[in-house]
Amino acid sequence: MTKKIRIKNLPIGGGAPISVQSMTNVSVCDVDSTLRQINDLQNSDCDIVRIALPDNKAAEAFSIVRKNTDMPLVADIHFDGRLAVAAIEAGADKIRINPGNMSFKQLDSVIDCAKSNGIPIRLGVNGGSVNRDLLKKHNGDKVLAIEANLRQYITYFEDKGFDKIVLSVKSSDVSEMVRVNRSIAASFDYPIHLGVTEAGPAYQGLVKNSVGIGTLLLDGIGDTIRVSLTANPVEEVRAAKEILKSLNLRDGVKFVSCPKCGRCGYDLEKAATEIYEYVKDMRKNIKVAVMGCEVNGPGECLDADVGIAGANGRCVFFKYGKIYKTVDESVAVEEFKREIDLIAK
Repeated sequence: MTKKIRIKNLPIGGGAPISVQSMTNVSVCDVDSTLRQINDLQNSDCDIVRIALPDNKAAEAFSIVRKNTDMPLVADIHFDGRLAVAAIEAGADKIRINPGNMSFKQLDSVIDCAKSNGIPIRLGVNGGSVNRDLLKKHNGDKVLAIEANLRQYITYFEDKGFDKIVLSVKSSDVSEMVRVNRSIAASFDYPIHLGVTEAGPAYQGLVKNSVGIGTLLLDGIGDTIRVSLTANPVEEVRAAKEILKSLNLRDGVKFVSCPKCGRCGYDLEKAATEIYEYVKDMRKNIKVAVMGCEVNGPGECLDADVGIAGANGRCVFFKYGKIYKTVDESVAVEEFKREIDLIAK
């Protein structure tokens, strides 16, 4: 089990529930748009929001954002340690840095400020930013080079008496990301942040993140996750929640629907989409099934709390594999939503 740290009032590691992160994708200098995105993320059950601070103007805007939200905020800093210090002083709950792109003098000032304010630091090494000398030393093996690079940073911070650390090693290559996280999990007991960096647009990115993050979570590795997508940040949160729910690591409705075959006698795609949208954000541990026909529906979903299947203009409702109600297809979805509400209560 990893160590436990806190980001604001949110525990990370040490057996705490796995948290979901996302990142605003507008300039923080546009304070109103940034706050709208944070509010949208909060409403979608995001746990932590990260904000990029590229310059002094951004750091000043961050202080305004901080005063207008209670969400745990992480300041994302590169190259300039002074921005990290400014963010901490403005109320950041955590700092994300890549120590390799700061001088030791700047790192020392960041460490001192974080230590004084009790703020954790996420140490990151990505496949594209690994130390080139270490890469050469390990004969191009990026996994070994990333771990060695991270070990150097951890040692430096520990020697300075700082141990409120979260580790993050990412790659756009899924197998590489899995290998390096397994390696650091076996070597260190700090909380680990998981993600596949530069994963791509929604469809591709969801597949890559699901494989990488899901594999590691099944290994018991990972304390906080971000599903990186070239998409609206809310989509990252939705995807992350689905990954966690599929592994029984987060409360919520388990939704299943069949892939449809020639036996299907109603508009399955429309019904499944509408019902999924209705239940996707419910924090209830129930299973909802939307199936294509009354033959396979109840039989294949014996463990569903409630289900629906269609045939010849009629839809049957079932609970735990038993048919209990039949309604016209024209009113079936709305009737089924009411059945879900009853089960959820």
